[in-house]
Amino acid sequence: MNNDRRRFIGHAGALTGAALARRLVPAALAGLAAQASAQSAPSDYRALVCVFLFGGVDGNSLLVPLDAGGYGQYSSVRTTASGVNLAQSELLPIQPSGSATPYGLHPELSELQPLFASGQLAIVANAGPLTGPTTKANYASARPDNLFSHSDQQAQWQSAVATGASRTGWGGRLADKLSTANAASGFPIVTSIAGNSLFATGDASSPLALPTSGGLALQGFTTGAAANARLAAFQSILAADRDNAFVAAASDVTSRALSLSGVVNPILTSTSSAVTTLFQGQNASVAQQLQQVARLIEARGQTGARRQVFFVSQGGYDTHTNELATLTTLLGQLSPALKAFQDAMSLLGVANQVTTFTLSDFGRTFMPASGGGTDHAWGNHHFVMGGAVRGGAIYGRYPALERGGPDDADNEGRWIPTTAVDQYGATLARWLGASPADIAAIFPNLARFSGADLGFLA
Repeated sequence: MNNDRRRFIGHAGALTGAALARRLVPAALAGLAAQASAQSAPSDYRALVCVFLFGGVDGNSLLVPLDAGGYGQYSSVRTTASGVNLAQSELLPIQPSGSATPYGLHPELSELQPLFASGQLAIVANAGPLTGPTTKANYASARPDNLFSHSDQQAQWQSAVATGASRTGWGGRLADKLSTANAASGFPIVTSIAGNSLFATGDASSPLALPTSGGLALQGFTTGAAANARLAAFQSILAADRDNAFVAAASDVTSRALSLSGVVNPILTSTSSAVTTLFQGQNASVAQQLQQVARLIEARGQTGARRQVFFVSQGGYDTHTNELATLTTLLGQLSPALKAFQDAMSLLGVANQVTTFTLSDFGRTFMPASGGGTDHAWGNHHFVMGGAVRGGAIYGRYPALERGGPDDADNEGRWIPTTAVDQYGATLARWLGASPADIAAIFPNLARFSGADLGFLA
């Protein structure tokens, strides 16, 4: 390979599908777009949307018992003086079906309260990475690797592998198993609007990584004779040196990104999207990411995708100090963004075909930390939203709010999960269309737990 070619590739950026897809969008390559546009929206379309809350959101502030006994336990540990107390009067009441205990949502989750009441939102309680069923008695020998570490627990939530490293995520492995679903269109199953992620990485499938807002533009490759000449030169470079396996693979990724850009860029830059007005006034990154997802789902007839998995994220939940103010800001962004997204799915007529769910590093200690914050913990509560959700209920078992109690790994209120990531993910994967054999391969640790389906999806 000559030096000019090396310099060109070096200036083009990292040779990964994610990096290239963020850069490439020549309008001249519209062949795939024309092919996809000719297709009507698949009638059996389904999508999962993962919202990862980086930093470890405090589940003990998301969901609090409202009965006298439960709230009494909560307020005896999280006192007003602790700086992390939520007053009973400000919590948003919900009554889960099948439970005599009323609960309260964080006051900034006002958009989610009616979704729970209408059956479009469920809560999965006290879930987390597990090597197998774990209790206080076997915790020391059964605990996952590097528990309470941000990077390790993020990886375990995204990979569903609690011991040892994994180079793939369960979203990517799910895409591997469902690869034939989008074979006709060639559109990737996994799309990340939050950069590269382990969750979206499979053994064979490549995720499409897109910017938070705007289109995909490679400057100087759009219109005019000079642009066409540059594009032709670029294509000839991609066709050269294919005897080198690395260069050939990199060129194939680049060519695919070019072709996909012809489909995706018109979708992301369109001024006629029906869902845009639903996100008006929401400038937070998580809202912008969900709007991009909504646009891609709106254009499922153009992409020809039958199955899709999306990854979006919101950061800032590592609340060692100043937790009340931080959660007021972050949850105040998350709640309306999720509501706008669900409204968009209803507007598009696919509310029953799209399921949105949250993941996070871990929960946070029940015991407050100094400075009005909390420390790293383990089990956590998560939201599942969509028309196919059997909502208005809590799935799994809410922990006993007792420091040093039966659900506490130590004396700080680090809840030992009673629901595994494997069970949570398997329930979502089954709904998307994975077979029992596929699910066993995607979640190799699932057989250790009783109940491969938590039942929160129809």
